[in-house]
Amino acid sequence: MSGTDVHNETEDSGPSGYAAARLRLLTEEARSGPPRRSALAELTDDWLTGLFAAGAEEVRGVSLVAVGGYGRGELSPRSDLDLLLLHDGTDGKAVAALADRLWYPVWDLGLALDHSVRTPAEARRTAGEDLKVQLGLLDARHIAGDLGLTAGLRTAVLADWRNQAPRRLPELQELSAERAERQGELQYLLEPDLKEARGGLRDATILRAVAASWLADAPREGLADARRRLLDVRDALHLTTGRATDRLALQEQDQVAAELGLLDADTLLRQVYEAARVISYASDVTWREVGRVLRARAVRPRLRAMLGGGKPGVERSPLAEGVVEQDGEVVLARTARPDRDPVLPLRAAAAAAQAGLPLSLHAVRRLAATVRPLPTPWPAEAREQLVTLLGSGRPTIDVWEALEAEGLITHFLPDWERVRCRPQRNAVHIWTVDRHLIETAVRASEFTRRVHRPDLLLVAALLHDIGKGWPGDHSVAGEIIVKDMAARIGFDRDDVTVLSTLVRHHLLLVETATRRDLEDPATVRSVAEAVRTEGTLELLHALTEADALATGPAAWSSWRGSLVADLVKRVAAVLAGDAPGEPQAAAPTAEQERLAIEAAATGGPVLSLRAHPEPPAEGQPPGDPEPLGVELLIAVPDQPGVLPAVAGVLAMHRLTVRTAELSALDLPAGVDGCVLLLNWRVAAEYGSLPQAARLRADLVRALDGTLDIAGRLTERDAAYPRRRGVVAPPARVSVHPAASRLATVIEVRAQDAPGLLFRIGRALEDASVRVRSAHVSTLGANAVDAFYVTGPEGAPLPRDEAASVARKLEETLRA
Repeated sequence: MSGTDVHNETEDSGPSGYAAARLRLLTEEARSGPPRRSALAELTDDWLTGLFAAGAEEVRGVSLVAVGGYGRGELSPRSDLDLLLLHDGTDGKAVAALADRLWYPVWDLGLALDHSVRTPAEARRTAGEDLKVQLGLLDARHIAGDLGLTAGLRTAVLADWRNQAPRRLPELQELSAERAERQGELQYLLEPDLKEARGGLRDATILRAVAASWLADAPREGLADARRRLLDVRDALHLTTGRATDRLALQEQDQVAAELGLLDADTLLRQVYEAARVISYASDVTWREVGRVLRARAVRPRLRAMLGGGKPGVERSPLAEGVVEQDGEVVLARTARPDRDPVLPLRAAAAAAQAGLPLSLHAVRRLAATVRPLPTPWPAEAREQLVTLLGSGRPTIDVWEALEAEGLITHFLPDWERVRCRPQRNAVHIWTVDRHLIETAVRASEFTRRVHRPDLLLVAALLHDIGKGWPGDHSVAGEIIVKDMAARIGFDRDDVTVLSTLVRHHLLLVETATRRDLEDPATVRSVAEAVRTEGTLELLHALTEADALATGPAAWSSWRGSLVADLVKRVAAVLAGDAPGEPQAAAPTAEQERLAIEAAATGGPVLSLRAHPEPPAEGQPPGDPEPLGVELLIAVPDQPGVLPAVAGVLAMHRLTVRTAELSALDLPAGVDGCVLLLNWRVAAEYGSLPQAARLRADLVRALDGTLDIAGRLTERDAAYPRRRGVVAPPARVSVHPAASRLATVIEVRAQDAPGLLFRIGRALEDASVRVRSAHVSTLGANAVDAFYVTGPEGAPLPRDEAASVARKLEETLRA
């Protein structure tokens, strides 16, 4: 449909004609993106112009003005119409009647409308009081009526903005920072707000406002394309949901991707992240320039007075060969020759990070435009500068992002492209893959004093998840990639072996410590065989902690740290030549022994429930205990059904199991019987914790069979149906025959849900196996549980029987 056809139909048919033309425009597959947004704005202009003309025949000194996104001609399918009816104040009643003739047809069509009626003086005064109004008026565009009135307002508003910029821009920056704190960073969120999150459409609009102030300008390369990409995604989101929403929810991402012709939701998110990264970086550079200009304006009058009117010189302090500091930024020295010095970008980046200063935009762009490839392998200086950059702590992030913005990271490390802006659909991870790798290096920089080879620790931290850009197990893929990358960077053969081992086994310690029986010699030997040397073990220990701390709050705790440290101690002893003997039971605490004796004496369960917050883990702020719940200790005489009974009672009381350990406890001499000890951490799903006496009473009934846990849980699930959400992958159950010599290890990976542990325990009981010990952990929405089971006689299960138990358990959990 041509613009003339649209205009004629709108003119002839009124609101119904506009609605029909609008619908056809939005469903035209051939027209999308900027052309559709412009056509929709033009169509709406024509319709409103007709309404205005019909209602303003006897009115003078009035105009209809589009502001905000509509003023920019960027109408998404469900965008608000931001309109200002501007008048000269001579005929208030006529203006009010005209406003009714304009607003009511818009409302009748169900379109969202943000409207105001003001004189130019009122509009300027409101803009001076409200930054949102000010920003909207900067994009004011005339639609109908008195063109001179609109032009006069535009001129006055721009003049006001430029005159007030030194005062208002800091206010705008503060509001932007507060919004970013609330909404998060668009380039990392799994369900981002395309408009309000940092790096979104709101920030792109603010950059236009800063440029309009003439005080500073944003880097323009890629900015318009990034903005267009986010607007295209929002258009598709509006069309697929039929709602005026900016939130890109998980359940809608596949549809939005299909609407845009993209492969899948991950491809969509990666494009969103890339656009957000461009806008975020442009915002950082722009606000830094605003601060520099404002500081210079404040200092210049005093300097002129001191120098008698002379022009002050520019101070330049050397930082490294070819690199100097100037005006709070790192720039290239006048003698620098990036076309002849291929190490200069890494040297400048390392110097900037070490000094805690930003790399200037001009310097980074000059380096990107002239840099030469490094030889293979890298010279020693290049490798050392990379390690220095990685070891600089928190400033590394901003410097790395500056290099990333101009393509220098992939220039030096081509394999980085596969992990750049790659989303991680895992509730435990809070960063994209590439940002997680930098965060891990930052965390690892805090541990460089703990290891003999900090350079290997830092490089392993940077590359440990590099395999996530490839199909299959990322640890296996990463080992292959790192062998090649480390050799190109210039590490010798032995160091390449260590780095590839660290990448291959970067999850080994935490997975083994939390899911295996550390008292079993086979557990310790398997880790020792994987790491091979004490030096590699030392590095792997530090990398494990750095990786977990950089993942998110759910990935590390003092409890996990203590388990990993215990495992490392045992493995170190083996590597030093001290072979582990038969497993020795850990000495019980005084409270555990007291509960066990009482349970043996009474023949029933005894428990203790108490708040016991963890101290902050390294890297966490003091006074912010980890949300691991409260400690639940249960001692119960050894008998069938203990695990499902305890898990079922906890599920009935809406207690979430965060971690769990089950083991047999040796009683003191003179006390008969065998007692099982359950040392768990639990948290109330909502509300307060139940009383310990109530838990114990229900546990007694569960163990003697008078409490129908399965029935109670089924009734509750029926009464409170769960909301639809993301479809989790099916449960997976596997057998690890080599993990223990004394028992069969069955590992369960499943979506965490109320009653999950009860279902697992009951299924194992139904299979007539005995749970010798259990190691349960919950990471975000994922449960990873390991059960050491034996047959009734206490021996490991035969291979076929173990496979059958695992298969039936998996079928139960998938049902």
